[in-house]
Amino acid sequence: MHAYPKPALELVAQMAETAAADPSRAMALQGAPGCNSHRAALEYAPDCQPLPCFSFEDALDAVKEGRATRAIIPIENSQHGRVADIHFLLPESGLSIVGEHFMPIHHALMALGDGPFKAAYSHPQALGQSRHYLRERGIVPMAYADTAGAAALVREQGDMASCAIAPKLAAELYGLKVIEENVEDAADNTTRFVVLAREPLDPFTLEGQPTMTTFIFEVLNIPAALYKALGGFATNGVNMTKLESYQTGTSFAATTFYADIEGAPGDPRVDMALKELAFHCKYVRPLGTYRQARPRG
Repeated sequence: MHAYPKPALELVAQMAETAAADPSRAMALQGAPGCNSHRAALEYAPDCQPLPCFSFEDALDAVKEGRATRAIIPIENSQHGRVADIHFLLPESGLSIVGEHFMPIHHALMALGDGPFKAAYSHPQALGQSRHYLRERGIVPMAYADTAGAAALVREQGDMASCAIAPKLAAELYGLKVIEENVEDAADNTTRFVVLAREPLDPFTLEGQPTMTTFIFEVLNIPAALYKALGGFATNGVNMTKLESYQTGTSFAATTFYADIEGAPGDPRVDMALKELAFHCKYVRPLGTYRQARPRG
């Protein structure tokens, strides 16, 4: 908690105390009060008690330790790609994906004064999503742990030449002036969040609903292994909406993949596709099956 700028510490302490009084309603999130994950938590579960955590690992630990029943983590942005390395974080945590949430992202430029500004502080994702805006005005982007924390930092520093890019809520919480709204470079800027819990959902409880299934896998280190492994999804008519590769370890001899598909185990088509996948892999590890928040395709 003490890694936050001073203006955020009191709010974090208050919210942590409220969450501790009723962990069953607590939802852990990464960032200072007023960040986009704070907004996402309240949109996804309006009756939840948001529990701010400084890092993604801290948010997952809060769920593992029982201080929160769920965590909400941003994993990808329509404009700037991957947010959290969920494919690294989630397998290590032992948690499961139990939901997803899509949220339009609108950034505001906020400061103590009216400018001109030399530097803008924010999370690297927000800076990347506003890079054209900043470049056109000659404002130097300065990375910080999260958007709302950057707003609290500007307040703490008291530098009139600095500003922050954060949700409008952060300006209200930390006493900053909104200089301009909607400074993101794309009007359809959207972030996908996943909701994590200690226990996975039973796919059979989602019967009749549009579902997603997420898993990671490592193919055998032989020619055409990935081609053969994915063939089962095509022949069984299962739509794969995401496939992302990443390296684990230092050998660089084999690649691990993170995937999202439409459907759930128990559907014969999905079961057959996953069976064919497993035949060509060293392992397949499910990360969760959950209700679709937005139709794909």
